Amino acid sequence: MNTDRKPIRVLFVCMGNICRSPAGEIIFRKLVTDAGRTADFGIDSAGTLDYHTGKPPDSRMSATLRSHGYQVAGRARQIKAADLETFDLIVTMDEDNLTHVRQLDPKGRFTAKIRPLVGFCTAHDSPRVPDPYYGGQQGFEQVIGLLEDGCAGILRKFSPPADGRDA
Repeated sequence: MNTDRKPIRVLFVCMGNICRSPAGEIIFRKLVTDAGRTADFGIDSAGTLDYHTGKPPDSRMSATLRSHGYQVAGRARQIKAADLETFDLIVTMDEDNLTHVRQLDPKGRFTAKIRPLVGFCTAHDSPRVPDPYYGGQQGFEQVIGLLEDGCAGILRKFSPPADGRDA
């Protein structure tokens, strides 16, 4: 457990912050809690656009998350340039999100911490976490599968080595 360091701050980012990124936040939060590592992480989500600021997660995503045993909470917000300094890892859902977040960093100071979620997946081979907003239930299920895989990969990345020494 991370007892002598600041929490590792992880920000999940999609377009509106009502489907994919809040689901990533919720799934990662549960994985971290189940691993007994809540003190090790600060977890949040944001959208690249301000369409849904202040709104809860999409009702279809919320229902799908609940059907998988997740508790749903949170309100949409837009990512700010200051988030690039605050967070240690900024996880994007698709190429457009990645481009928008990188535009907040014109000097490239934070490039290494802005990463696509699919880069952490081990069970799925997908170029992006697709936006399920205009699709059917299968899209929401697919997103949860990708997010569970990627979030598990993030947790593994920030886990201490098996010998107990700090990474």
